[in-house]
Amino acid sequence: MKVISEQDFYDNPHEVLEAVEAGETYQITQDGEQILELSPPTQRRGLVTAEVIERLKHLPRVDYAQMRREVDEFFGNEDRLGDDDPWERGRG
Repeated sequence: MKVISEQDFYDNPHEVLEAVEAGETYQITQDGEQILELSPPTQRRGLVTAEVIERLKHLPRVDYAQMRREVDEFFGNEDRLGDDDPWERGRG
């Protein structure tokens, strides 16, 4: 656990919150007395299916032909396994 003053927290809140998100616990003091403890949640709540679907709705559709051209241009195509569209396979 890290101990920092209230002023240090106010001066660097983003840095402290990033550290807490990464798993660190902070004790915030004022005049040497603890006034606050910041710690990460004991367990993060997972997304429910409806939340995942809602987030995915806003992603652009994948243009497989365009993506294949870009990948081939970047990596080359000599080791390619096949030209079939994996997104089309699941739509049958």
